[in-house]
Amino acid sequence: MNAMRRSSRWLIGSAGIAFTTVFFLVPFAFIFTMAAKDVNEASMLNFSWPAHFQLLENIVAVFQAHDYMLIIAFINSSILTLASVTLLVLLGSMIAFVLDRRKSRLNPLINTLVLAGLIIPPAVVPTIWVMQSVGIFKTMGGLILIEVAFGLSFTVLTMRAFIASIPREIDEAAIVDGAGPLRLFFQVIFPLLRSVVVTIVVVQSISVFNDFQNPLYFLPGDANATVQLTLFNFQSQYNTSYNLLFTNILVITIPMLVMYILFQRQIVAGMTSGAVKG
Repeated sequence: MNAMRRSSRWLIGSAGIAFTTVFFLVPFAFIFTMAAKDVNEASMLNFSWPAHFQLLENIVAVFQAHDYMLIIAFINSSILTLASVTLLVLLGSMIAFVLDRRKSRLNPLINTLVLAGLIIPPAVVPTIWVMQSVGIFKTMGGLILIEVAFGLSFTVLTMRAFIASIPREIDEAAIVDGAGPLRLFFQVIFPLLRSVVVTIVVVQSISVFNDFQNPLYFLPGDANATVQLTLFNFQSQYNTSYNLLFTNILVITIPMLVMYILFQRQIVAGMTSGAVKG
């Protein structure tokens, strides 16, 4: 009986892995083959190997399009991602530490607001009105604050689950040694959050870098374009260069894909360690 159960679990697991592999690899293979075709062959939208392989030429054309707009977009997306993720890690870890260690009557309300940030969809028009009122609409700083606001709930919940697994005796020992609140957090607690910090950095970097909606609404304009908005370079009402469009998709997908592959073990460890220890 046990052998049959193990065999059935192995079959189910193998089937799941095979399905997931096909589910992710087939679309990527379609993007790659389309990116290597010429404009006429790509317009047919067939899933086939290109008759004339010209991936390098398409990549050069994508970077040169609209006065090297893709390079400007990579710079904008890098600044946006670096600043947003840095603020998310710092603010999220500090908020999670306070919520876990300092009990007060406001904690249930704060927890409700944090959960609401995951459930309630953002209201675009009121957000734009608020940003215009304070003078940060169409600015990189305003978009950074938007990304931080939308990603803070997930960061706080993930950080708090991990911080709850850290023994309070460590805090007490540091306080006895004369550590104040800031020194306690930055010199004692924060170094222990390495695995969950890596998780937050990778997950939120992918989320911010690949974000299409927020830059479109809150940072319009070619000079402010992020990598996702460059997809409009090769689409129009009457004509679409599918080979360059899929080449653009391939180019902007590779950096985050490589980052995820390199840090996938750290992501899993950071997401599960708090739950296991807690």
